[in-house]
Amino acid sequence: MTGASPASDAAADLLAELIAHGVRDLVLSPGSRSQALALAATALARSGSLRVHVRIDERAAGFTALGLARETGAPAAVVCTSGTAAGNLLPAAMEAFHSGVPLLLLTADRPPELRGVGANQATMQPGIFGSFVRLHVDAEVPGSAAASSGITDEVAARRSVEGAHAGEGTDDLRSPTAWSGLGERAVRAALGLEGQGLPGVAGPLHLNLPTREPLSAAADVTATVGELPTPEAVEPVVLSRGPRTVVIAGADAGPDAEELSHEGGWPLIAEIVSGARFGRLLVHGYRELLREAALGGRIERAVVFGHPTLSREVAGLLARPDVEVIAVRRGGEALNLNGRTHAVAAVAVETGAADRVWLGEWMLASQSRMVDLSAPAPDQKGLYSDDSAERLDAVRAELDAVRKRVDRRILADAVWRATWPHDRLVFGSSRLVRVADEVLGGKKVPVHANRGLAGIDGTVATGIGIALASQADGAPGVTRVLLGDLAFLHDVGALLLPGDEPAPRIQVIVGNDGGGTIFDGLEVAASAAQTDLDRAFYTPHGVQLAELAAAYGWEHQRVTTRSALDQALTSAITGPQIIEVPLER
Repeated sequence: MTGASPASDAAADLLAELIAHGVRDLVLSPGSRSQALALAATALARSGSLRVHVRIDERAAGFTALGLARETGAPAAVVCTSGTAAGNLLPAAMEAFHSGVPLLLLTADRPPELRGVGANQATMQPGIFGSFVRLHVDAEVPGSAAASSGITDEVAARRSVEGAHAGEGTDDLRSPTAWSGLGERAVRAALGLEGQGLPGVAGPLHLNLPTREPLSAAADVTATVGELPTPEAVEPVVLSRGPRTVVIAGADAGPDAEELSHEGGWPLIAEIVSGARFGRLLVHGYRELLREAALGGRIERAVVFGHPTLSREVAGLLARPDVEVIAVRRGGEALNLNGRTHAVAAVAVETGAADRVWLGEWMLASQSRMVDLSAPAPDQKGLYSDDSAERLDAVRAELDAVRKRVDRRILADAVWRATWPHDRLVFGSSRLVRVADEVLGGKKVPVHANRGLAGIDGTVATGIGIALASQADGAPGVTRVLLGDLAFLHDVGALLLPGDEPAPRIQVIVGNDGGGTIFDGLEVAASAAQTDLDRAFYTPHGVQLAELAAAYGWEHQRVTTRSALDQALTSAITGPQIIEVPLER
């Protein structure tokens, strides 16, 4: 502690408390009003207590923190200065709320007397994130009389116990500050253990942190690394075996969906972004099967994990009043498309025999709808034939296969095949994710996607955060981000990475069709004139991705054939890469 700057003392106190309760990552955007937090963070980074990631763009910072928290499951903090900086965190906060991702929004602010009076870089930050946060605290100003009187005996007593447990002498105990106790509250709220919103569901929270001058001073900042709070065990709802049931895995469902499917003997309808697209009960071609009266029309119960967003057929099923829907809670809003969905915290299956007839009908239909996108095997007989004409035909066929241009199905398949359990795969909200969902088979790999609101915001930054978290402490693997050109360009600022921080092993694979072709398959394509469709929706561009990559110091490759694509995806990575794949509209 310094005594020279209450802001520095409070900042050190808050960050030490966050670390003591399991926070490991903090994303920092520079600014004057947040200098006490920034200096405390960098000091803790030097000591190894905290991983700090610096980003000049607050929107990119917010989504980088979102990616870190997505991968680790632990709250990640993002720190910014006052004014529009705080507003730039709103998109990440909205996505975190709807996806159930723990995110700590720490916004520096001017003191209350400078709000609403025209002071520079001062606005009404308290409540800026509205209902998208599980907890909002407009903290006391460090050093004020109100702050000093607000320190409770409980906080002071807990600090004494914590210091004694840490083996510290009485003279070295941290004195309570204006922000004492906020760190523990913040972590618990982010994990869904307290605060507003659905109990047990993680999400973002907002600590608004006003300070007065002096805004910082030299300080000796220390912290004791601790663990995340442990949630209480939840009693599962036991599902009977009677109704004809399917298990639906939406975004962020995770392997629990496949496990329930296996235990219940129920067909598994798993979106490509679910993290549950594997197992012997996985249904292929589920859209078509849900439209069939003999299968989809006879469903009596759907058990839902995660947030399904990729097909109208699943949404239609969950909206049917004759289907019992049981949704395992995930995200800030409870799923209830039919007005009678039961939201539960956990589920289990009663003992007994599975309905083999029901399961068999689905598996038989599924088998016939598997898509094989692998290249045909070489014609060995033709290649070694004594007939020169037959041999020439075989060679031409082989060359045609090698030179075949990549389309969306081939692109999705190549990325899927190149990704393994030690890797990470991130899908952008582009046309490609729907193509992947339609054609790809089962594979147990970690998958992420910002499907809480299914926006294109922050996809690259999210992927970078996931890469940094999954590769921490020398862990192997590559993070691949598959997205369209507009989603890429929307987040191009995320490509700016500090030269003094570890570079993530990441491949950003851009399916470049020159604009927003996803609209070609939506309702507007039938109602708009072609010129209006192009100008207002397709939004064609001529951006040279190679030059863009060079400006940010990223390696760039442009590939057009399957063989070149496979080689690019599986070659050793020396730094962040952009793999551009031209696609036809």
